[in-house]
Amino acid sequence: MKSTNSVKIKTVAKALPEFSRETADILPFLDVWLHGQDERFRRKVKKIFEGAAVDKRYAFMDPAAVFSNLSFQERNDNYISEGIKLGTACLTDALKKADWKPTDIDFLITVSCTGIMIPSLDAYLINNLKLRQDVVRLPVTEMGCAAGVSGIIYAKNFLKANPGKRAAVIAVESPTATFQLNDFSMANIVSAAIFGDGAACVLLSSHNDDEGPEIIAEEMYHFYDAEEMMGFKMTNTGLKMVLDVAVPETIEAHFPDILHPFLAKNNLSIKDIDHLIFHPGGKKIVQMVEGLFGELGKNIDDTKEVLRLFGNMSSATVLYVLERFMDRHPAKGEKGLMLSFGPGFSAQRVLLQW
Repeated sequence: MKSTNSVKIKTVAKALPEFSRETADILPFLDVWLHGQDERFRRKVKKIFEGAAVDKRYAFMDPAAVFSNLSFQERNDNYISEGIKLGTACLTDALKKADWKPTDIDFLITVSCTGIMIPSLDAYLINNLKLRQDVVRLPVTEMGCAAGVSGIIYAKNFLKANPGKRAAVIAVESPTATFQLNDFSMANIVSAAIFGDGAACVLLSSHNDDEGPEIIAEEMYHFYDAEEMMGFKMTNTGLKMVLDVAVPETIEAHFPDILHPFLAKNNLSIKDIDHLIFHPGGKKIVQMVEGLFGELGKNIDDTKEVLRLFGNMSSATVLYVLERFMDRHPAKGEKGLMLSFGPGFSAQRVLLQW
């Protein structure tokens, strides 16, 4: 039975940057980048790229530009111009898929953490698509990979309080814009190996006429004293990746607390969940989570496939996973659990029912 004033996900659309490369094609760029470094170190870096479970990635700029001595300003300018283009494309596409007009949007949320722009992306989308002048806008900039789910949570709360309204969440990310040419730390290398660029849009509704999986619960979970584990450090050369090697095991330690109480509050256990819509942080996190879910008889095949095809696109990635499930039109009554992790350190969860 559908609850009164339910909030549903209407559709998801993605937009891919114009540049792309297979991982094998990136290895020659590593030779140039690592020129003069110790031979064993160079072999190690290549192994990290080859073993990252990412076959292909897309980028706002050509790999030659990524591995060049571009200034922070040049990288950020590219993030802005391409981001506006991709944000416009995925919102336009989503509206077309939903058969909505731009003026149907009441609440506009943009999420991104891989560059800096003021005014934020939403201002450009309002102008490019001629959204209404009274549209409510919320830019979310500092929640990292978790922000795709965060945006859905904020949209859900707005729509729950405002029946008959419609919202768009647009995630646009360019982790390649944060690559640091003179940083040979593991954090920079691992992030270069797992991250790619991308954009996605999810449309949500509290309008009675709109169909789609209903958001039946949502919750955030904050790890105490883990602020230093993941994020960006602002430096003179741009946003420098902070990535603690202990991230997977820290998630693993918290995993039962993240999962079971949330489901129990909704009178569910993991066996009741049909679809795991999980953000692929990287190979190690995916393997760890796969092990935990495997014991519970569940798979995260779509998560692995999105990582393989696109890499980790920060906040946009979980929306690519969601799109795969939406396109398969799960049976009525089936349930999905969206889960993503981000700096803070935090986990964000959304429970869906088709």
